[in-house]
Amino acid sequence: MAHRIMNPKVDAYLNRATKRQEEMQALRMVALDCGLTEELKWGKPCYSFEKSNIAIIQGFKEYCALLFFKGVLMKDPNNILIKTGENTHVGRQIRLTNANEVVEMEPILKTYIHQAIEIEKAGLKVIPKEKSELSFPEELQNKLDEETSFKSAFEALTPGRQRGYIMYFSAPKQSKTRELRIQKCMQKIMDGKGLND
Repeated sequence: MAHRIMNPKVDAYLNRATKRQEEMQALRMVALDCGLTEELKWGKPCYSFEKSNIAIIQGFKEYCALLFFKGVLMKDPNNILIKTGENTHVGRQIRLTNANEVVEMEPILKTYIHQAIEIEKAGLKVIPKEKSELSFPEELQNKLDEETSFKSAFEALTPGRQRGYIMYFSAPKQSKTRELRIQKCMQKIMDGKGLND
């Protein structure tokens, strides 16, 4: 068993947690037993190996999850890795609903964590999806064609931010609503900010 080094910031986070505290505490011990470094990142307990993020613990109302940052590269013999949403490409979660479940699954969880560490050691990278897969809504394409400064600002955004905007702009069924959304976000795009920044 590895020497568990607990981060006081994570102690404070878990002491404040109102839901899923027991499950998160149990998951924390499993991650620490695998020799990972514990930090608080994005406001959640995060576990890394040689400065590379491996997994993060997430507490939700219905369940607690261990999310693997490169889960898409992992083998899943137990069929427990869950893609968190239709637009999630890389991360995968293992969801648990109580502390007993964490204890019962400990050997499997450790196997998955060790697999994630091996992926990191091997230097495996996730190949990003091609930009061409994004289909721009007509209203956005028109705006990009009309205003070169807006087009330059949009192209300067990171691929993830571009994808976020494209999905947001494409969602409404009515053209007028799509145009309104684009209008509302133009300044943010000009400022180089993402949809949720």
